Amino acid sequence: MRIGGFQKLSFVDFPERIASVVFTQGCNWRCPWCHNPSLVYPEQFEASIPEEEIFQYLKKRTSFIEGVVVSGGEPTLQNDLPAFLGKVRELGYKTKLDTNGSYPAIIASLLDDGLLDAIAMDIKASPCNYPKIVGVPVDIGSIKVSARLIRESGISYQFRTTVLPHLHQPEDGKAIAEWMEGVEHFSIQEFKTKEGSETVAMETTELKESFICALEKKVKRLTVGNA
Repeated sequence: MRIGGFQKLSFVDFPERIASVVFTQGCNWRCPWCHNPSLVYPEQFEASIPEEEIFQYLKKRTSFIEGVVVSGGEPTLQNDLPAFLGKVRELGYKTKLDTNGSYPAIIASLLDDGLLDAIAMDIKASPCNYPKIVGVPVDIGSIKVSARLIRESGISYQFRTTVLPHLHQPEDGKAIAEWMEGVEHFSIQEFKTKEGSETVAMETTELKESFICALEKKVKRLTVGNA
């Protein structure tokens, strides 16, 4: 795989597990607010980290680290993702995938082959507003198929939305809530900038609260944090 980053230790990316996080290079979307542009735009890619370097580390940490998260970028663009996950599992680690859900056939294959213990999927917007948020044309039907596969997978899963003032509206929260009704775990993330005005901060908080109000009535478990 093309690996653009490796976080050796994380206590937050794999629920209830100490994990390492592998970040793949390349993404099919162009979200204007993306906080990992160096993993999205080819002209910003740094030299790929060799897989062997990752596995050398993991082989020495089996008594401490419990899981490995593959994030991105968009990991399902990597043709050798299944082989990589298989190698991770051979070492005894649990595996988690972070995805935007744009390739349901790949998600289905990974689930069918038993290569995942957990999965998180970003819900970028209400279905009708996806192209505006992700910056490219989107097959929303594929996104919905991925969401359904994940809900029916039988493994630990989470859906999550980062609320964005001026891109999202309260109506988006209502539409997402209807779409996600009955899911086991949904997370709302408030986008934080290093420098922001008091007005923007207030708008973000108000938008987040409108999403919370809509979703807490529809999902089984709702958590709130920062992106």
